[in-house]
Order: sequence, then structure tokens, then C-alpha cells
Amino acid sequence: MPSPPPHAALSPPGSEPLTSSSAPTPTTISDSTGTSPTSSTELGQCLTVRTVTPPAPTRRVVYWYHDESVFYTHDRRRTRWVHKSEKAVPHAKGEGASLMVADFVSANYGWLRSPDSKESTCVLFRPGKNWDGYFTHDEILAQATKAMDILSRHYPDEDHVLIFNNATTHLKRAADALSARHMSMKPTQEGMPMFGVEMPMHGENGKPVYGPDRKVLKTKIWMGDAQFRDGSPQPLYFPPEHPRAGVFKGMAILLEERSIPNVKNLRTQCPKFQCKPPAVDCCCQWLLFNQPDFCDVKSLLETHCKECSFTVLFLPKFHCELNFIEQCWGYAKRIYRMLPASSAEAVLERNVCSSLDAVPLLSMRQFYTRSHRFMDAYQRGLNGTQAAWAAKKYRSHRVLPNDILDELGRAFTAS
Repeated sequence: MPSPPPHAALSPPGSEPLTSSSAPTPTTISDSTGTSPTSSTELGQCLTVRTVTPPAPTRRVVYWYHDESVFYTHDRRRTRWVHKSEKAVPHAKGEGASLMVADFVSANYGWLRSPDSKESTCVLFRPGKNWDGYFTHDEILAQATKAMDILSRHYPDEDHVLIFNNATTHLKRAADALSARHMSMKPTQEGMPMFGVEMPMHGENGKPVYGPDRKVLKTKIWMGDAQFRDGSPQPLYFPPEHPRAGVFKGMAILLEERSIPNVKNLRTQCPKFQCKPPAVDCCCQWLLFNQPDFCDVKSLLETHCKECSFTVLFLPKFHCELNFIEQCWGYAKRIYRMLPASSAEAVLERNVCSSLDAVPLLSMRQFYTRSHRFMDAYQRGLNGTQAAWAAKKYRSHRVLPNDILDELGRAFTAS
């Protein structure tokens, strides 16, 4: 049986194969040399096949915002419309029992959960001296570790950024972290206490050791080494072969080792460490404080997350409008206040969890967009009042228009 012609496989389904007598005349295409091929063979020789490598797919970046909030048992809506036949009833005094919630949220997925919702980063904490204590830096590290574990296992194809508030609990540094505060100008004199960092003493069981006055006993440790501009370490204490081995060198020697001139003519520090900008060499303490290795000391949270290939960002202080999780708390508390009142702690926890789960993802994304309008306004030079006005006026926009400053001037001039 004769084999079909080569072009028969190119025929559409249900059509007859093209024969040499019925084949259409090839279209004439000019090549780069200006000649015109007259056959399919010549046409194929004129065309150059190039292999194009598609660009590598970009990884999506997901931003996770962290925060804590407290729910109270007696937190109820006090002002509302009532029927004329309804009588006033007494309210419970005080705020009642409290339950603190700490969690992560993103505009992509909502609350940080595994795809099957069996794993969660939500932490319920009963704050108080006689309850669970207080939410310290150790709890923050543990929660961040759990978040990174869930994201690494269930969302490995994305880059995740953890965003925290600018709170001291989040910004805690290592115990021996560099700090120019309380440094002396000259080496520590004999008989004076060693310069170092105070640390609480812990027993063999890992718990703090208390003295007769019920205060935690403390001990001093050496501060960590500084770093020259070339990356080599700069010890703050004299080496073992020095006559005063282990004694703090003093700021003057530390600055001289960095080749900074006229150090001895500077005073130790300005009154109350309130140096007037833009001066950076008014005193030894401020000069050392502005050295790169003293400025770039990372927090324990940043160091821990960086080791796990995660990025950490801190929001500016006193700007809760930039963290859209604050609006998620408000939405959840509105639902919580409408639930039946109860003083039982089990009911409190159940109501809090149900209120958090009731926050829709669509609302979270709207809150996220609103917080970004504030960011956009601040980047354009608006202050807090102006940013709030612009965010409200352009609430249906993702970003503000380019002529926002002109629009702002016209609006405030008219008013």
C-alpha cells in the first residue's frame, strides 16, 4: 500500500488531502536579500527559525501583617435603638475577663491558615499577672516560627514578607548587642564596676533566680564586638596579652582605632543625650552611636527570620492606619458585641473565634486597599489630616490621582 504524501497529515479533519494538481500557489515572500522565492522549498530556505527562551516565571510576593488585640467579656454596644416597651437593664461593671488574640493576615488569603485550616498561627492569650502572664518577645518568636513553618510547607512557590508594628516587644535585640549608651570616655578605672550588659540570672531549671527582696538577681556580661568598615571585628575590651586584660577600652580609644581625629577634644556626651541635629560629631557618644555597625544592629526577630529566608519589615511608630489588620479587629469586635453577653471564659473564647472567622476576605482586601491609600498619600507629602481626607474622597480608587496636591489646595481654599 503506497504511503500518503507528506502533506496529507497537515490536512484538516474531514477534508481531502491536497494533491500536486490541487495545491495552491505558494505566497511570495521577500527575504532579507531582496530576492523573491517562487516555491515552497525556496520559501523554507529563506525563513530562519529562532529558539526563544520564555522568561522565568516571577514569584508572587505575599505580605503578612501581624498584630495583637484584646477582647473583653463586658464589651458590648451601649448605644442602640430600642423599642418603646423595652426597659433598661443594669450592665455589668468593669471590662470583665480579657482574651488577647495575636495573628497574621494578608489580602491574598486572609488569616494565616493551612489550606485545610487545620494549622493556624492564631494565639489566644489570657494577659495578666495571675493568668498567662504577658505576651513577650519569646512568644513573638514562637509565633513567627510557626508562621514560617506553615508558609514554607504549604505555600513554597511564593515569597512571604512578615510585617510587624514598631513595638519594643518586636524590636528586642540580642543581650550583648552594641549600644553606645552609658559608655565611658576612658578605660574603666580599677575598682569600678565592669562595663557590660546586665542579664537576669537563671538557675539550672532555666527559671530566674530571686534574691531575698524578691527581685531577680542580675549578672553582667561583655558587650559583643564592634566591626570596622572592612568587616573585621573590633573588640571593646583589651585583649588577654594587655596589662589590663578584659577592661573596657573607652570610647576615645574605640574611635581612634577607627581613625577618627580630634577625639580627645570632644566631650563624653551632650546633656541628657539630646544632641541637636544635624551635628554628628558633637560628642563621643553621638559620634559612636552613628557609626554603621552601631546603627545596623538587627533585632532578634529579623535575625531569626532571615535565617529561614524570610523578610521582616517594621511599620512606623504611631501609624496604625498603615496596618490593615487593625480594621479586621474592628470588624470582628463589631460582630462580637452583637453576640449574647456572657461572663463565662469558655463562651468568651468561642465568641472571639467565631467573630474572627466571620470577617470576609472581600472586606480584608478593601481594608488593605484603604491602608495603601494612606501610604500613597504620605509618599506624596500629605500629613495625617490631609491623608485621611484624600483616603475618604478617593475611597473607590486604589491609589490617589497625580494632581492630588492641586485638588487638595482647591478643597481647603474653598473651605
